[in-house]
Amino acid sequence: MHEIRLGFVLMENYFNYFTEIEEHFCRRRGTLLQLSPLDWALIETWKDSGIPLEAALRGVDATFDHYERRPSKTKKVNGLAWCAQEVLAAAEEIKEAAVGSAREETKASGQSATEIAEFFTQNAQKLRQIEVAAPVQQVARECAASLEAAASGLNDVAAAAPLLEELERKMTVLEEKLVAALMLSTSEEDLVRFRAEADRAIAPYRSKMPAAQIAQLQKQYIHKRLFEQATIPRLSLFYM
Repeated sequence: MHEIRLGFVLMENYFNYFTEIEEHFCRRRGTLLQLSPLDWALIETWKDSGIPLEAALRGVDATFDHYERRPSKTKKVNGLAWCAQEVLAAAEEIKEAAVGSAREETKASGQSATEIAEFFTQNAQKLRQIEVAAPVQQVARECAASLEAAASGLNDVAAAAPLLEELERKMTVLEEKLVAALMLSTSEEDLVRFRAEADRAIAPYRSKMPAAQIAQLQKQYIHKRLFEQATIPRLSLFYM
């Protein structure tokens, strides 16, 4: 998997990362086809790896451009995984183009501190309301308290322009705590089922993705299913 700093994405203020990719893919495909759970997990691997939105959109365009030039179109581009190689290539091009350029630590301009604080508060309320196994519930309450503290800090006038990378790093840590608790409390049968779902979904695209990306995609898919089953909200700023 290409290593690209998460901060590179955050500096571009792409809070609509997921919806932009979904809408662009559907527009190029020319249908109202909704993304699959695997597609959403793949977008998350791109987000977590710091793939810029521009690279994802370029990769989608390149995939469809190549497809449209083919004399025979027996196979359709039915999922984002078909675009994986082109997305990684576009990300590498952007990364190389950025080498040597000055990068300043950027503050939020796309979303106000008040909007981010509200997002944190809403997620804290959801975490306090979920009904799950006691160990997970304890971690959920701890995360809710952390979110409430972060929201309180954002409401301070001095925090009118919060550092996105710092906030996203905190949300990543909270999600990792929740995932760890969920993995321990989820039955072996459910975990095997989630893994089987991931393997079936990935199977048609294995030849198009490197092994490292497949492993990461499997992990993200399972994490996504764990959150869904427990009705736990996603905390990342990209879900605003």
